[in-house]
Amino acid sequence: MAKALIIGAGDGLSASLARLLAREGYAIALAARDTAKLDALVAETGAVAHACDAASEADVAALFAQEGDADVVVYNPSFRTRGPFIDLVPADVQRTLQVCAFGAFLAAQQAARRMLARGSGTILLTGASAGVKGYAQSAPFAMGKFALRGLAQSMARELHPQGVHVAHIVIDGGIRSAKRPEAGKDSLLDPDAIAESYLHLIRQPRSSWSWEIEVRPWVERF
Repeated sequence: MAKALIIGAGDGLSASLARLLAREGYAIALAARDTAKLDALVAETGAVAHACDAASEADVAALFAQEGDADVVVYNPSFRTRGPFIDLVPADVQRTLQVCAFGAFLAAQQAARRMLARGSGTILLTGASAGVKGYAQSAPFAMGKFALRGLAQSMARELHPQGVHVAHIVIDGGIRSAKRPEAGKDSLLDPDAIAESYLHLIRQPRSSWSWEIEVRPWVERF
């Protein structure tokens, strides 16, 4: 049975992706700092949950020691600090970079080592609007997501010819959730619809691999 490992799992996009991949026959492994929040999703999908700080080298290594044979690895964690540039707290900026970019490097490196050994696999990195345009009072998030995008592009150029598919997904808009209900007709991205785009990337024939796609509501400006 194929296996998918979703890092940074919660009740949004990652939950939609876990449900979809479970329906498609994947064995699901979930990783999050707080696994208690995953109880319902674990029960629904039959997933295995692991406690993991995505920015910790030791935690990520331990996670892959247990779940390293995954055919699909999705990196979904995010951390954001906002405010006027001159007032930003350095420790918060550092944490943003660690979670958004360094953690992605740690997970992708662990995944790539195993996938290269067998000559196949898919690594998907969840990006954001901030990875292609920096917003005012959001410099740390832009730094982290720009770095994530660069990581994906460099990995794709190196790993695609070796049989490992790497893709970066720009989520350009807000995602609908219980805390963020629909504000207008299709003004927020449906997480189930985003998950379908991830599945498309997983299934892409290698003769037409994408290294990056953007998804946004049809009313979103860009």
